[in-house]
Amino acid sequence: MNISAENGYEAAGAPTDLGLDRPIPRRDFLNGAALALGTSLLPWQAVLATAADGGSAVPPPGFGSDASVANALYYPPALTGLRGSHPGSFEAAHALRDGEHWSEATVEDDAYDLIVVGAGISGLAAAHFFRKASGPDARILLLDNHDDFGGHAKRNEFRVGERLLLSYGGTQSMEAPGRYSPVAKGLLQELGIDVQRFYRYYDRKLYRTRHLSPGIFFDRQAFGVDRLLVAADGASLDAFGPDAYLTKEVIARMPIARQARKDLARLQRKSVDYLPELNPEQKRIKLSKTSYQDFLLQHAHAHPDVVRVLQASTHELYCVGIDAVSANDCRLMGFPGFLGMAVAAGSQGTEEGEAEPYIFHFPDGNASIARLLVRALIPGCMPGTTMEDVVTARLDYSKLDAPASRVRLRLNSTAVRVAEVGTPGSKEISVTYVREGKARRVRGARCVLACYNMIIPHLCPQLPESQKAALSYAVKQPLVYVNVQLRNSQAFDKLGTHQVHAPASYFTTVMLDFPVSIGDYHFPASPQDPCVIHLTRTPCKPGLACKEQFRAGRAELLATSFETFEREIRQQLNSMLGSGGFDAARDIRAITVNRWPHGYAYEYNELFEPLDQPDEQRPCVLGRKPFGRIAIANSDSDGHAYTNIAIDQAHRAIAELL
Repeated sequence: MNISAENGYEAAGAPTDLGLDRPIPRRDFLNGAALALGTSLLPWQAVLATAADGGSAVPPPGFGSDASVANALYYPPALTGLRGSHPGSFEAAHALRDGEHWSEATVEDDAYDLIVVGAGISGLAAAHFFRKASGPDARILLLDNHDDFGGHAKRNEFRVGERLLLSYGGTQSMEAPGRYSPVAKGLLQELGIDVQRFYRYYDRKLYRTRHLSPGIFFDRQAFGVDRLLVAADGASLDAFGPDAYLTKEVIARMPIARQARKDLARLQRKSVDYLPELNPEQKRIKLSKTSYQDFLLQHAHAHPDVVRVLQASTHELYCVGIDAVSANDCRLMGFPGFLGMAVAAGSQGTEEGEAEPYIFHFPDGNASIARLLVRALIPGCMPGTTMEDVVTARLDYSKLDAPASRVRLRLNSTAVRVAEVGTPGSKEISVTYVREGKARRVRGARCVLACYNMIIPHLCPQLPESQKAALSYAVKQPLVYVNVQLRNSQAFDKLGTHQVHAPASYFTTVMLDFPVSIGDYHFPASPQDPCVIHLTRTPCKPGLACKEQFRAGRAELLATSFETFEREIRQQLNSMLGSGGFDAARDIRAITVNRWPHGYAYEYNELFEPLDQPDEQRPCVLGRKPFGRIAIANSDSDGHAYTNIAIDQAHRAIAELL
């Protein structure tokens, strides 16, 4: 192991045996492998096929003589392998997109006051708001295409003996909840969420106590050497983006051209106005219509290696690199190069209020919010009454679609047609959905479409063409969240890091999970404890417009097998952490790949869209207009990928219906 005085680690001795031919000591690995083989086997069927090994999944009603066994086994949060948009969750929707029709459908006798398509946070919140307004006797049906509820708020569970380890497979945290709308704040309060308690639950000193700092990893394939560089002990643990690792010592050890190192240091520390001929407002407009990549190369005259270092710094927020993000957006995030530039604030102005730390995080991310909503909607499905006990409570999935319940949540059910039917004076909603390959039809008085907004033109061919065009404008942003259960985190401690940015690697972020202990859940605080690490990939294609990058990334994710993900995980972790004693064949105990070909809501990118566009002219606003007894929710309908937006849009949709 080569350790420099500047905390540089070269992984010349990284293990080469990836352990791909060895069984992971986790029963659910077989499920992941099975799911990757094809789409003929639904997740719950795959689990039942391995029931002897302790698998877990939920069958649909009518499972037959094996229903009691299946109900006991059905528990999607514990599944590993390929999750997120898992096989079985998207095939019917793709068939709908490709023109398939389901004219023959079994008509169900049940009728509902509200049918909600999509049981993510927006759909669950819509059900909550409707019942609050209509009374406890309101009959509500929620349909979701996945084998679990929550949408992108996905809970991943791991077990080490009796110890529970949790992580998030999608929606990560509540960002700046002090700035939430009164509606979103009110919902959190009704669910018993007191965000101030996270100041106690989130251990902001843990990684500092362990002398762990952010780092950056340069891989051999792109930079000629595997080198991990870690910021000096005591660097900001709350920093995200380049500020987390661009220290003087780290820059000096980067395996890039000497001129590039000098340019990075200049951009990071010197006050230079790179657009001196423009006034502040002109600077704002120029930077808004110039990519950060072009700003660095054409205006700051940086060496191309600077772009290579910073290219992926925007992946986690934008799902594209700096070639497709404006210089102005990067300036607002504190990226290098703007210390000497006075830039106008713009029409959006500056958010007021004291900055809040990024600590409002349940151990399973915002899946706990979805679970709290389900517990409120369907009493008896989960024990407990508080935000603390929901974290470790085990949900009984057999209670979600009980016939006697006023609120029913039906999983593995993909809506394929939503329409108003009947005469003008007595209209109702007809919803056709596909489950177990068979079409069924249910009716209701009203409907909220809280699903991906881009599929609504296919679900509702009755919509005006202009509204269909507005709904089709957006392209959701693809990404992958991977959680890997490790034997321990000792390699991170030996290397002195808890969070690594990898600008040219398959996964651009590798990090220890957020240190949150709440209720009976205790975060693995010791380096000897078994733990979960989190990896992020955004499959973008630099050089294309952002929408084209998203489309290409989506196609890539749908074509990538679990085996490919596993190989990349093992190779990268060995290269990155091998100098700290990490051995993928020995240390990896379970892998959960949360694949989201349709990930974040499409957020308008000022580099490609009209600057300062009035809110009422945005396609998402034009597309979300109610259509008779049908209203539209989801964070897609406001163009911002945040939980509070999903809640606000649910409230608006219910208000429109009532």
